[in-house]
Amino acid sequence: MKGKVYETFAQSPDVALSYRQVFRRLGATSKAARLEIDECLKSLKKDGRLIAVDDDKFMLNLRVNIITGKVDLANSKYAYIVSEETDDDVRVFREHLKYAMHGDIVKVEVLPTVRGGRQEGIVVEILERQREELVGIMQLTKNFGFVVPDFKRLYFDVFVGESGLNNAQNGDKVLVKIIDWPDSPDKNPTGEVIRVFGPAGENEAEIHSIMAEFGLPFEFPEAIEAESEEISDKITTAEINKRRDFRDVTTFTIDPADAKDFDDALSIRKLENGNWEIGVHIADVTHYVHPKTLLEKEAFHRATSVYLVDRTIPMLPERLSNGLCSLRPNEEKLTFSVVFELDDNGKLYDTWYGRTVIYSDRRFAYEEAQERIETGEGDFAEEINVLNNIAKKLKDKRFKNGAISFETTEVKFKLDEKGKPLYIYVKERKDAHKLIEEFMLLANRKVAEFVYNLGKGKRRPTMVYRTHGSPDPDKLSTFSIFARKFGYKVDPDGDISTELNTLAEETEGKPEQSVLQNLAIRTMAKAKYSTEPEGHFGLAFDHYSHFTSPIRRYPDMMAHRLLQHYLDGGSSAEKEEFEERCRHSSDMEKRAADAERASIKYKQVEFMKDTIGNEYKGIVSGVTEWGIFVEIEENKCEGMVRLSDLNDDYYELDANNYRIIGRQSKRIISFGDEVLVRVKSANLAERTIDLELIKTLKQH
Repeated sequence: MKGKVYETFAQSPDVALSYRQVFRRLGATSKAARLEIDECLKSLKKDGRLIAVDDDKFMLNLRVNIITGKVDLANSKYAYIVSEETDDDVRVFREHLKYAMHGDIVKVEVLPTVRGGRQEGIVVEILERQREELVGIMQLTKNFGFVVPDFKRLYFDVFVGESGLNNAQNGDKVLVKIIDWPDSPDKNPTGEVIRVFGPAGENEAEIHSIMAEFGLPFEFPEAIEAESEEISDKITTAEINKRRDFRDVTTFTIDPADAKDFDDALSIRKLENGNWEIGVHIADVTHYVHPKTLLEKEAFHRATSVYLVDRTIPMLPERLSNGLCSLRPNEEKLTFSVVFELDDNGKLYDTWYGRTVIYSDRRFAYEEAQERIETGEGDFAEEINVLNNIAKKLKDKRFKNGAISFETTEVKFKLDEKGKPLYIYVKERKDAHKLIEEFMLLANRKVAEFVYNLGKGKRRPTMVYRTHGSPDPDKLSTFSIFARKFGYKVDPDGDISTELNTLAEETEGKPEQSVLQNLAIRTMAKAKYSTEPEGHFGLAFDHYSHFTSPIRRYPDMMAHRLLQHYLDGGSSAEKEEFEERCRHSSDMEKRAADAERASIKYKQVEFMKDTIGNEYKGIVSGVTEWGIFVEIEENKCEGMVRLSDLNDDYYELDANNYRIIGRQSKRIISFGDEVLVRVKSANLAERTIDLELIKTLKQH
């Protein structure tokens, strides 16, 4: 009631209201209701949120602290408001959120009181809703239904009347658009179903619902497809004459076996002085996608391709991504290139930047290139091995300069024709993968350095950089204490790169490798796009850009345009415009990563559904007040052992030491312990796996 009374004044901030006016606005007809409101008015005055004008009237205290921030839903009970106007996030309980959702921009009144060391507030206005559509499961009654959102932190269901059901059946996954937001926290928003995905648990329904949950597009608008079809596939003599011609130089691509869009190719030839000319040739997307076109606007909006387990959601239409821009074998292609002169030891003598035309002689899958590295036999084996040897020298130099050698585990699935996972495996990175990676890293670094150095002694030209900050000292210190429990020494005051690389070497192949390396990665800042040349800690580069994947990343398109602009002698581009585009690209990249993780989690749950009753070795990968997470060693699926299922004792969380402790037995189960678990259940709708703890195998 206190919140309702306050909102009554917030709706008329400059007006003094009498008791009678407040009673009328809130519909208080009974004596009990009026007494309750009277108590609320006194409490709000005591809090400093209302001031008494005279004995009978109150008004809003206009000197209260109002901030603007973004909603970060912590759980179904409250959210934090993250704002640049305050150092500390402000907690807002759900009854005061005004139905604001995750990511919404809101105005919040920061209350003068602090509870439990946390500043609290009340949403007074929603300035910008990120979305008004939700994904969930339809629960039908006779003439209406409620959509229960998939997003577990959301604190309300959506009411759908009979006219808005759109033939949705009970248990269907649906996309619902909210058409009416209630004034009272006691009511539900009203919506209408705009897309029915099918029964919850079916592959297409679940994947489509993940796409909708993260706001991913289902198709390209017809106008954009039409614009892409109008682009000519002819490469004119006039266009070739503007470019450096590499068509007679040995050139090939190395990509995953199932890839369709080939962003990059390598060319190689020996120079008369004994050095190697190695070209990194990148699809010239910006030759085809021009500013202010529909294609450009759509590419910016999407900002990145998204790779779900069973499908790709491309940034560009197929005619461009798999056709015109894809560096397919035995076809002339327009490219934007960085060409290096290197010796056998990876020493760089010269670099050239510019637009080119190539002819790819061969399309290699990684496995085929790896075979040539291991056997020395097959077509282009000599060229691939020269590239591999130089790549290894480049990698050694990177690590000597302080690059971090952590490699995150990438889970892959073998699916049947209906999308059902047959088995799960961890992607193995071999020399062929690392070969391509090293030359892409070199190209990205040299492009960034070239543009940065154009500004020596004058204004630095605007460029799109990929930046990565140093680890947070407090997080690193906490991590070092934790690593010590496993017998590993990480000195937070030492050379951080050396310390983390040593840890990577010492944990390689051990059960705790994934857990410790993931925790170490969390100590680091998130990589992002920026016009500020802040460097890349993880790669140990002073300047780094993304130049090598313009088919699937919008920042690479920006880098191409800026580089060509400066090669043509142009002055520095408008910084603020590019910074805004960098922020958008970083946000969309995070969204894509979240969607990809959601699709992986769904497929893991689907796979584990057929293993109920099976026993697996695992490692404790997380501890919470309601359970312990266990990552299964064999397939990297993660499930939970609920504390309520541990019948031998009552367990409590010791958060500071990443463990739970039995109240009577003092039995300890810690983060990193090796355990044996049995699969208890797998819930496709909630994307959760429940495990039963059989025994602890090894403690840390």
